[in-house]
Amino acid sequence: MLLGLTTALVATVCFGFGAVSQARGARSAPRADRVRAGLVAALLRSWQFVLGTVLDILGFVLSIVALRSLPLFLVQAVTSSSLAVTALAAVWLLGARLRRGDVAGIVAVVVGLSLLALGSGEEGREHAPAVFHWGLFATAVAILLATLVLVRRDGTAAAAGLGLLAGVGFGITSLAVRVLDASGLTAVFTDPAAYALALGGLGGYLAYALALQRGTVTAATAAGTVAETFGPALVGVVALGDSARPGFVWCALAGFATAVGGTFLLSRFGELEGESAELSAPHQGAEARGGRRGRVRPGSPDGSAVRR
Repeated sequence: MLLGLTTALVATVCFGFGAVSQARGARSAPRADRVRAGLVAALLRSWQFVLGTVLDILGFVLSIVALRSLPLFLVQAVTSSSLAVTALAAVWLLGARLRRGDVAGIVAVVVGLSLLALGSGEEGREHAPAVFHWGLFATAVAILLATLVLVRRDGTAAAAGLGLLAGVGFGITSLAVRVLDASGLTAVFTDPAAYALALGGLGGYLAYALALQRGTVTAATAAGTVAETFGPALVGVVALGDSARPGFVWCALAGFATAVGGTFLLSRFGELEGESAELSAPHQGAEARGGRRGRVRPGSPDGSAVRR
C-alpha cells in the first residue's frame, strides 16, 4: 500500500504542475473553434505545453502503479487533489495570489487525504464482465463525439463542459487500467478496455486542452475534477468491490468528502487574479485590433467593444 500511495502522491504533483504548464502553452497557441490537425501542431510547438504533457504522461504512468494496488476511491481522491498543487503552482509560475477560500481548500485537501489514507482498505476485484469493458469503450467514443460538438461553443460554460468531458475521459482511463486483462499481448489487443484506455485518454487530453483556451486553469479543471473523482470511485465500490478498513468506514467517507470538498472549494474560489489577467489580456488585445468590426454594447458602463 505504501508504494501505491507514494506513486499516487508523486503523480498528483506531476498533474498539478503539468496543468499550469499546459495552460501557458495552450494560451500561446492560436485559439481554435474546431478540432483540426493544425491545433495539435500549434500546441506541440509550445515547449510549455509539451512539458506539461510529459508531466501528465509521467503522472499517468505512476498512477497506473497506484490503480493496480489501491482502491479507486483513494487513488482518484489523491490525484484529483492536484488542483491544490495547480493553485500553488499558479502562484509561483503565473504570479497569482491565493485568496482565503483557496487556502482553506488546500488545508481541507490535506486533512481529507490524511483521513482517507487512514480509512482505506484493500482494493477490490481487477476483473469485470465483458459488458463492463464494452461500456467503457462506448463511453470513450461518446466523449470524443461530444467534444467535436462542444468545441464550437465559447465562454465559461463551454470551458466547464469541456472540462467535464475531460474528467469523464480520464475517469475511463482509470477504470480501464483497473480491469484491463494484461495476461498477454493477445489478451490486451482483444480487450475493449485497452481501446477505451486509449480513446478515453485522447478524448480527455483534447477536451482539456480546448477547455484551457476558454477559461482559467481552475475553471477548466473544476468540473472535470468532480467527474474524474466521483465516477470511478462509485464504480469501484459498487461494481469492483473496493471497501474501507473494517471499522473505518466513517474515516474513509469523511476523508473522501473533505478532500473532494476542498478541491471543489478551490474551484469555487480559485479564479486566481494573476491567472485571470493573463487569460483576458489576449482577448482584450484582439478586441482592440478588431475595433472596426465591433460595436458598443448599449448601456455598457465602460463602453467596451463587442465583436459581432
